[in-house]
Amino acid sequence: MDMGRAFWEERYDSKDTGWDIGGPSTPLKEYIDQLANTELHILIPGGGRAYEAEYAHRLGYRNVHVIDLTDAPFRDLLARCPDFPKEHLIVGDLFEHEGRYDRILEQTFFCAIHPTLRERYVERMHALLRPGGKLVGVLFDAPLNTDRPPFGGDREEYLPLFRTHFPKVTMERCHNSIAPRAGRECWLHAPRDEEYAPIPCTLYVRLEEAATLQQVVDL
Repeated sequence: MDMGRAFWEERYDSKDTGWDIGGPSTPLKEYIDQLANTELHILIPGGGRAYEAEYAHRLGYRNVHVIDLTDAPFRDLLARCPDFPKEHLIVGDLFEHEGRYDRILEQTFFCAIHPTLRERYVERMHALLRPGGKLVGVLFDAPLNTDRPPFGGDREEYLPLFRTHFPKVTMERCHNSIAPRAGRECWLHAPRDEEYAPIPCTLYVRLEEAATLQQVVDL
């Protein structure tokens, strides 16, 4: 099945958008509520009508970006929130997108791509995050479709996949899902490790001196 731009545009045109819940999902809304830094650079992949982006924007977050294969849902966002920066609405393929973000919010995108792309998804999320950044959001923790989105799975399947790039990943049963998804979602928390910080030259010299002194003592 070709799930490119034309596929999703047809879904929007025919109003076949069962994933659209008409507002920000409770888990992500509550996650955004506890963030304290409005300067964070946030990406929402496959954001659709971008309710979470609108919610964050209204709270003062000005570095929220949304990427989707089609601009069809963005028109609805701009009608609701005319001052949302148009340059932050990206029409394109996430796997070709370049950028660096502090947070990536996952909401329905992972289950919308074919399972054969999930390994690439994990690699791309890691590449798009700044050191110390986090991928967070909800994944379906239940078997769904095998021939069309949404595609399901479970934590036992997901964890080994995410650990290849996010060794500290955790997944827990989501306690605040919307009613139709209750008991079928898990909360994903995947922090990217900080990059290695070189030892300052002055410290390196002191370590060398200490090593030399130790060698003299040993003799």
